[in-house]
Amino acid sequence: MASKKLLGLTAATAALVLGLTACGNGDGDNGGDGGSGEAGEEFNFGILYPQTGALAFLGPPQITAAEYAISEINAAGGILGTEVPDITQGDEAGDAAQANEAANDLVSAGVNAVIGAAASGMTQATYDTITAAETVQCSGSNTAPDLTDIDDGGYYFRTAPSDLMSGPVMARKMTDDGHFDIAIVARADDYGDGYLKAVEAELDAIGANVVATESYDPDATNFDSVINGITSEDPDAIALISFEEGAQVIAEFIEAGVEGDQLYITDGLNNPDLGETVNEDDPEVVNGMTGVAPGADNPDFNEGLREFDPELDVFQFAPQVFDCVTAIALAAESAGSVNAADYVEHLPEISRPEGTECTSFEECRDLLSDGEEINFQGTSGNIDFDDNGDPTSATFEIFHFGDDGYETLGYEEYSAEE
Repeated sequence: MASKKLLGLTAATAALVLGLTACGNGDGDNGGDGGSGEAGEEFNFGILYPQTGALAFLGPPQITAAEYAISEINAAGGILGTEVPDITQGDEAGDAAQANEAANDLVSAGVNAVIGAAASGMTQATYDTITAAETVQCSGSNTAPDLTDIDDGGYYFRTAPSDLMSGPVMARKMTDDGHFDIAIVARADDYGDGYLKAVEAELDAIGANVVATESYDPDATNFDSVINGITSEDPDAIALISFEEGAQVIAEFIEAGVEGDQLYITDGLNNPDLGETVNEDDPEVVNGMTGVAPGADNPDFNEGLREFDPELDVFQFAPQVFDCVTAIALAAESAGSVNAADYVEHLPEISRPEGTECTSFEECRDLLSDGEEINFQGTSGNIDFDDNGDPTSATFEIFHFGDDGYETLGYEEYSAEE
């Protein structure tokens, strides 16, 4: 693997692993037999997700998807023949200090893997706490490009695509719709900066004209300067890269005369109730808006998730979170161990094209038990972890607000090799 994925244990880190083993991270005595099925130590998952804060609307699909994946694993006999207990939860809350405190709690609890954090910024605040303890961390929703090169010792993975893939899909959608004089507005953080650069680079490559770019403080209460700076350039369309605070930015753009069909938004605003947030008295003001978000062209998964939790109405990143849980479980089966230091090297291996394609935990586990190499095909699509723990291909949902409300227009496949 690349230099970022350094997995050799020094005497100090070996001592740390032994200490974590004592509080539930596994003893590795199952011996790398590719899933013997013998009952052994429990595999404990932790999850770091937004129970509160600006991204709390993304919380329900994250925890539901993780619990759904665990239910499927347990229905197939558990990990290495042992049922997976209820997931241990931590609230990232959109606050770096609170997220890191929750991460410390999960590590102290001796979890064998952490799912999350949900927000890229919260992972930036917590990965060192988690991965330095040689606990595997996998996020289904981190998209910031900077996370590719973090010093994680080889223990951080994600099933959500980097914004370096999302940005080109956004740019192509805008030009496919006939827009070539385009402005870009982004929140001033890692997420916004990386996404803005990716959109701008693709627009330049296509031959479109980027007439203006603006970044804003996500904690601001007034965006007049941003709105004026953009509208003065009279763009055909505007790409808005934001989280929930983007609803106010949208409201101010519309008040300034920008039409809904000129606005293109990202996954941070992929919420069917966005119109209510922008204008409670006139939610149809968002009609015409189009967005791009990591998705999954997988109706069977959506149906299964709805059956598992009929109250769930937001599915954003649920397939990717499901895939994190399942991929980790398969890596443990492949290694024959619940110990992260043993199974972490197997995470890329279970997703590589050289193996036999399989889609469910049970199917893939049985192939491993038969001594076969596998190519796990996630519910979100093909993953193929690279040497940095990033997926090399992804599926994107094109969502839209129209006269009939929120709808999905279609899906786009994108590969890092494009």
